[in-house]
Amino acid sequence: MSMPKYNQMNESLVQNYREFIENLEKSLDLVENQLNQAAEMTEICTSEWCEATDHVMDDLGNFLFSISEPKGSSDEDTKRLKALKRRLHDLYAKYTTTTSAIGR
Repeated sequence: MSMPKYNQMNESLVQNYREFIENLEKSLDLVENQLNQAAEMTEICTSEWCEATDHVMDDLGNFLFSISEPKGSSDEDTKRLKALKRRLHDLYAKYTTTTSAIGR
């Protein structure tokens, strides 16, 4: 493969990686919003809600912890991924606190 084609392919991979990370971040925003609502209104926390939230958080964890950064990604990309992993960890702690407070 010629060098220009390789560079173009790699740039495309990095761009798609960044879009994927951005969408994961939006998903974490949605989960955080739901957890904040559940902490304020305990009637939201049905067993179905807990099960669905558990699955979503598991899926997000699988995505975040199995992703590998493409060649050419920046230090900022690495920091962003680490921050998202930490954020998911914190959200999971909030989730367990919220569900245990209401007896689930």
